[in-house]
Amino acid sequence: MKLQDIRIVLVEPQLAANIGSAARAMKTMGLHELHLVNPRQWPHADASTMASGADDVLTEARVHDTLDQALAGAGLVVGLSARTRNLSSPAELPSESARRVVMESARYPAAVLFGRERTGLTNEEVDRCHRVVHIPANPDYSSLNLAAAVQVMSYELRQAALAGAPAPQPASEWPPATAEQMEQFHRHLEEVLVRIEFLRQENPRVLMRRLRLMFNRARPDHNEYQILRGILAHIEMGMEGTLPGQRKRAREQGGE
Repeated sequence: MKLQDIRIVLVEPQLAANIGSAARAMKTMGLHELHLVNPRQWPHADASTMASGADDVLTEARVHDTLDQALAGAGLVVGLSARTRNLSSPAELPSESARRVVMESARYPAAVLFGRERTGLTNEEVDRCHRVVHIPANPDYSSLNLAAAVQVMSYELRQAALAGAPAPQPASEWPPATAEQMEQFHRHLEEVLVRIEFLRQENPRVLMRRLRLMFNRARPDHNEYQILRGILAHIEMGMEGTLPGQRKRAREQGGE
């Protein structure tokens, strides 16, 4: 059973006690990769107290200033959300998502995101996820403690691993584009769409969110990512009048 390439990422956790409880939940289920994004209380004695023997998980936890850093190298990102979003990646149950995470983590690192205690993940953070996970809690009282949510997902990940998730069937000979590569692509895409005046300046984020969802569903591999970046670069060169064909014509006409 291999769970070492699955990251549990807590985004801006507010209470050290929740970090410690999350570490305990992880170790109980055989998970060790804890990543913290800009934690409010860290390091803190409350974390060690609530970890209750999972101090090694805390000691080895990686602390990041940004989500970009926490997702570096990840080929699959899933995020837990308690509320329905108008624009989001496909929603899954914890058991379904866990099977996917375990299966794909055999080929490349996978990350499971948990948001802030009060507000959860922002729309922008959800947009970074290939899948969104909903824990089917009581609709009349769906408030779930952060550490409890980590425990539920950690349990499902362990069950999926014990069941022996099938070996992934690569859709391509190339590995998927990583999270940071796709973020670079989306930023590049937005820059180009602004330059060609395709984005509506009064509300550009709506279109960009839809485009993110489309590419999250498509999950380009590394080669496809390179092609997409090349297309954008070619568009930029065309706008600057420096396309190869134009340079060739200029030379033939004595312009170079």
